[in-house]
Amino acid sequence: MPHGILLLDKPSGMTSNAALQRVRRLLGGGKAGHAGSLDPLATGMLPLCLGEATKIAGEILSNRKRYRFTIGLGVRTRTGDLEGAVIEQAAVPSDWPQALEPVLAGFRGSLEQVPPMYSALKREGRPLYELARAGVTVERPARKIEIFELARVSATDATVELDVLCSKGTYVRTLAEDIARALGTCGHVIALRRSWVEPFSGQPMATLEAVAHACDEGRAPALLPIDWPLQHLAAVRLEAWQAGRISHGQEVILVHSPAPGRVRLYDAAERFLGLGESDGRGGIRPRRLITDPA
Repeated sequence: MPHGILLLDKPSGMTSNAALQRVRRLLGGGKAGHAGSLDPLATGMLPLCLGEATKIAGEILSNRKRYRFTIGLGVRTRTGDLEGAVIEQAAVPSDWPQALEPVLAGFRGSLEQVPPMYSALKREGRPLYELARAGVTVERPARKIEIFELARVSATDATVELDVLCSKGTYVRTLAEDIARALGTCGHVIALRRSWVEPFSGQPMATLEAVAHACDEGRAPALLPIDWPLQHLAAVRLEAWQAGRISHGQEVILVHSPAPGRVRLYDAAERFLGLGESDGRGGIRPRRLITDPA
């Protein structure tokens, strides 16, 4: 298993975990995990932490996300997308294209959104989607989200394609239903693609086919370095003897100390050693070290 971050372009019809396991098998097994998840219907960016990169997954700040999604107007489903049974139908107002921009303007900014029952949020240890499949509905407190950008891309008589830049925790299926309701009808998501998730905006993605092709040629797919998404953390460069102490789980004392909190650790050769913890007074303790720094 190589060490690094693979930005997978997840195909539709596959769960995030199934995509992860497919990549693991292609790369011969080993540690791997995904940072965030996508619905089976959705395509697009799914960051996979491979090998030693699994140790830094919890430090990746994935706040903002950009999606391209299409709403099918006039039909609402149980899951909010194509996978669920139809539970409501309504006429689509003929003037909805003229009302669209004022409606979208009302969704930009800070909002409170009630998470859908078909979500991975847990109630007493059970995912909500398990309860929903059993026919159980429970109260879900509204959560604050932020819609930074929301714009029309294209439209037909009964569909509208939108582009949204939103905060972490935003459910696009719920957003689509709410927009359709504001237009005087109902709706559901018929297509969903995640363009990027922070901090990976602008970075290229690899398809499963490309990963398989690289493996067939005996090479690893293109990966981002383990420390690539950790630039928000202060960097600490250690002398050889200090790196040795850190590698043995011992604290080192620096003359110039970063602020308290997590830090990136490097040796004199600029190799990433892993994560440490600064006490703000000069002390640096190891926290999550890379077994085989490169």
